[in-house]
Amino acid sequence: MYRFLLTPRWWVINVFTLLAIPVCLFMGSWQLSRFETRVDTHNQQQDDASRERKAAARPLSDLLPVTAKTSGERATATGRYDTTHQLLVPDRRLDGRDGFYVLTLLRVNGDVGGAKDGAGAKALPVVRGWLPGDADDPASAAKVPAPPSGEVTVTGALQASEHQGGDGVSAAGGLPRGQLGMISAASLVNLVPYQVYDAWVTSSQAPGALKPVPPTAAEGTGLDIKAFQNLGYTGEWFVFAGFVIFMWFRLFRREAETARDLALGITPPEPAAPTAPGADRTPDDAERTRSPSATA
Repeated sequence: MYRFLLTPRWWVINVFTLLAIPVCLFMGSWQLSRFETRVDTHNQQQDDASRERKAAARPLSDLLPVTAKTSGERATATGRYDTTHQLLVPDRRLDGRDGFYVLTLLRVNGDVGGAKDGAGAKALPVVRGWLPGDADDPASAAKVPAPPSGEVTVTGALQASEHQGGDGVSAAGGLPRGQLGMISAASLVNLVPYQVYDAWVTSSQAPGALKPVPPTAAEGTGLDIKAFQNLGYTGEWFVFAGFVIFMWFRLFRREAETARDLALGITPPEPAAPTAPGADRTPDDAERTRSPSATA
């Protein structure tokens, strides 16, 4: 009764099933491992963050280039603020409120020939803090404290350059003069006449009405939306594996029932041929449906 399993059609079905199930299980396990890795990374970041808050800040040069490991570490840099190129970064949320970042470029000492006056020095974007309100509102912008003059030492969490699609990042363009949508060297190099580090620092000390901006997790780590996407994909792949098994058993049962019926001499009814309208009428029916004018 099960000889149909040896037919070419069922060979194809069986081979597809035997290949599809392991593939689905492998992909589901892989997505689950990605989620577990992100959870472990998140827990590790929490532990590292608590230790870094107590650890001494390291020189900026020791932490560059920014990696998933160095992102969020405390960095220190000495230089002079470029007071003529202070920028506002609009549409940034903090503690559930709308506001904007205040970004000032720090001309780091010792970048070019040990320059101490900032001439030719490379610049480090420093987010000095966050303010509630609208960056387009003159009253909100007036609350921004002026950057200090003279040589300063900045200490804060090192961050990688932002990219399009990041949280709060606006790359649409068309911002007013003095505003920046994305904190990155690629965006700043068109606004200032000197080189910029491919990194930025969120200062741990915010002057005046500014609030310190907490560091964000490096891309590809932490419990962000992508982590839960991995968890959702895990469920989808396991559902696909179950669906393949379900469809195989459904086809097998239908084929087995047909083979059993044929073995018992029960043949499936032939589909009735379509008939033309009125072909099954009797002469009496035709006579009754004849119009009165025809009868007359």
